[in-house]
Amino acid sequence: RSVVAARAEIAEITAANGLAVIESSANFVAVDCGRDGEYARRVLAELAALGVFVRMPGVAPLDRCIRISAGTPAQLAVLAQALPRALQTAAQ
Repeated sequence: RSVVAARAEIAEITAANGLAVIESSANFVAVDCGRDGEYARRVLAELAALGVFVRMPGVAPLDRCIRISAGTPAQLAVLAQALPRALQTAAQ
């Protein structure tokens, strides 16, 4: 139940930032960053700089996505704060 709730929270956080998720039954969600792989890598790097560890599929066309694992409510709160900043910086 906690993983299902976390996936739903990730979907809400990403939707609030204009991003789409790829439906998942796993303990993570793939988030389409809406651009190319280079942009997704910048988003990933910016999140890492803000203390949020995410992964990235390495093969096109999935390299335009980042992979966010289900986390605790506290971890997802950090994601909610960091994602808008990471997206803004990556877009520059």
